[in-house]
Amino acid sequence: MIDAEAFRAALSQWPTGVGVVTTVAGDGWHGMTASSVCSVSLDPPLVLVCLAEQIYTHRLVAESGVFAISFLAKDQTRIGEIFAGRVAGDRFAGRTWEPRQTGAPVLADAVGWLDCRVVHAYPGGDHTIFVGAVQAAGTPRRTAPLLFHSRAWGQLADPLPAEMTVADTGLAAVLQRRLQPNGTAPARVTRHDAHRLLAALRSAGVRTRLDIESLALSGIPPAVTDGNWSVVLHDPAQVARLAGARDGVVEVHAAAERPDLVTREIVNESRRRGLATVARISDAFAPARTSAVLDAVERLAGLGCTEIALDEGSAPASPLHVRNLLQEAVARARPTPLRLRLHEAYGLGLVNALTALKSGVHRFDVTLGGIDGGLCAEDLLFLATQLAITSPVDRAGLVSAATELERLWGAVLPGRTYRVAAGPALITADDEKGTP
Repeated sequence: MIDAEAFRAALSQWPTGVGVVTTVAGDGWHGMTASSVCSVSLDPPLVLVCLAEQIYTHRLVAESGVFAISFLAKDQTRIGEIFAGRVAGDRFAGRTWEPRQTGAPVLADAVGWLDCRVVHAYPGGDHTIFVGAVQAAGTPRRTAPLLFHSRAWGQLADPLPAEMTVADTGLAAVLQRRLQPNGTAPARVTRHDAHRLLAALRSAGVRTRLDIESLALSGIPPAVTDGNWSVVLHDPAQVARLAGARDGVVEVHAAAERPDLVTREIVNESRRRGLATVARISDAFAPARTSAVLDAVERLAGLGCTEIALDEGSAPASPLHVRNLLQEAVARARPTPLRLRLHEAYGLGLVNALTALKSGVHRFDVTLGGIDGGLCAEDLLFLATQLAITSPVDRAGLVSAATELERLWGAVLPGRTYRVAAGPALITADDEKGTP
């Protein structure tokens, strides 16, 4: 006969979700935490729950013939603890519980719930297997679930993606600020230099944001570009200026509080012309804006945007907040992919990028050399190689462009990994002394 402890230890390695099974009796609502829940049939819709014979909820379900299951979210551990008897207190206090068709209550902000009538009850050792016919179901929230594994509750740990892509959204603007009229002395960057650097980025496989007014679309006609470009538009009428452009991306800034006014018109007009669209939400990681940002993500996904970009604001985002926001934002956006624009502040840029990679995001907006304070393109790709994440970007071409940018800039760039990749010739005596 197998040892009971060995049996529990083996089963503990099978991860499950965590639910609260509730029922109704003459003196009110009752419930308990359970992980022994399983679907049985789609037609008719049947589920089962296994309850120990000695517990009070078992007797009440057997007598009432009804039960409901509320599946808990990653941030509802305390509810699970209360209904498991680990924490004292009124089990139904402090949260919104709503009776459904059978009278059994469900958690209003659960990730999902089922309302059931018992149609079969089978003996299962010291448990009873109650099979319920599902009367109603709901999915109030879209976020990561609470999991039970190895006798502990935790969150879903997403695997690293197989591939990562980047787009440069900062270099063109910085170069434009450095341009001298007609390229006259003492120009630090000429228009020819700027066009050459931007073309090098696109050749390396990096989608590059261009300036519709000055840098790129005036100097590089859209009809003959290689297609790996984007522009920011603020008015639907501007889309007409891209006539003849191919394989480009239109970016539009959407107000988190009401993102679907001008955004909808630009998205529709761009789609009509065969152009992809990225809707951007600014200051997306400010904790006070979490609800507005999540609602905006859901609405933008409904507009048919190709991608939704979340931009970090002036306050540095913390890895914990990035993780918590993305777990819900990714779920709300599906199937529309998210992309991030992060800052390299206080050493948190790559940490936040890694957090995002573990949260289901693998598209990033960067800047060559990190010269605008954004995440450095070369550094992020270096991180990807260390994590065995592939990228369609030619990193050697990117490093070459960064080396040329440093020459034009006349100073060491914030990003440093390209200097290692480019070889010791770039390591100067000033670098050895720590001169910035």
